[in-house]
Amino acid sequence: MGIFALMTGRPGPSGFGSASTAEQVTEGIDASKLTALVTGGASGIGLETSRVLALRGAHVIVAARNTDAANEAKQLILKDIANARVDVLKLDLSSIKSVRAFVDSFNALNLPLNLLINNAGVMFCPFNLSEDGIEMQFATNHLGHFLLTNLLVEKMKETARTTGIEGRIVNLSSIAHLHPCEDGIQFDKINDQNSYSDKRAYGQSKLANILHANELSRRLLEEGVNITANSVHPGLIMTPLMRHSALLMKTLKFFTCLLWKNVPQGAATTCYVALHPSLKGVTGKYFLDCNEMTPSSYARNQKLAMKLWDFSNKLVDSASTS
Repeated sequence: MGIFALMTGRPGPSGFGSASTAEQVTEGIDASKLTALVTGGASGIGLETSRVLALRGAHVIVAARNTDAANEAKQLILKDIANARVDVLKLDLSSIKSVRAFVDSFNALNLPLNLLINNAGVMFCPFNLSEDGIEMQFATNHLGHFLLTNLLVEKMKETARTTGIEGRIVNLSSIAHLHPCEDGIQFDKINDQNSYSDKRAYGQSKLANILHANELSRRLLEEGVNITANSVHPGLIMTPLMRHSALLMKTLKFFTCLLWKNVPQGAATTCYVALHPSLKGVTGKYFLDCNEMTPSSYARNQKLAMKLWDFSNKLVDSASTS
């Protein structure tokens, strides 16, 4: 799977490629027994992921910071799929308090949970600290999803145990993980404004998404739990995620137009990893264009993944007690 395959859409070993759409990679799959939670499911590839999961019969929970936009997205899905099962809950991933409140609201629905799609994110934003005092891209893209997953994983274990259906966790990473901060994760400089680079901070947060999925996968395997955890790069797609760098992205797209995907193509890898039966039992892997790929050496560093796990727990604990 190289540049030629990306430009031409040539299928890889899975039978799918960069030109495949989310509907195509899930054709014929019955997800009617599944409940899926999609963060950032109100726009862009998150909305398309929510729509296609609903199209295949899943009960979809759209978790979004802007519930007005999320309810509009729900209506768009219902207009397309009259019998779709879609609910909306408020979630601000940059806020520890909001993540905990969201989990309380979700648990109150007394629903099972089969699929957790950690899709939401921010990209290339100016330096800013979250309400918990954590750099915004790291807080939103990694830490919020780290806490959300930890708080929901027992529900997923219970669901997998009682239904016998494999649970799946999908972290949306990016090819930007290849260009993180120095040493991969700058544990001692997470909130250092003087050394801040919006591009490197984004790459760092996307590296963290892969490391999180890998370490989570290792822990679930050790427990013998019927849940997989994988990470994906959706591809280059012009979505609201790029609002902080619209001019740069439009210029880049002009010179690399053949490498960009539309939204249905951008959601394909997420939906493939979430639903496709060929990936039963596949865990701790990284996917691009619906095919397994090898991520960076940092992303494959188990010691770095374990260090990030411990560091993230400490950040959550310190934010929760402050």
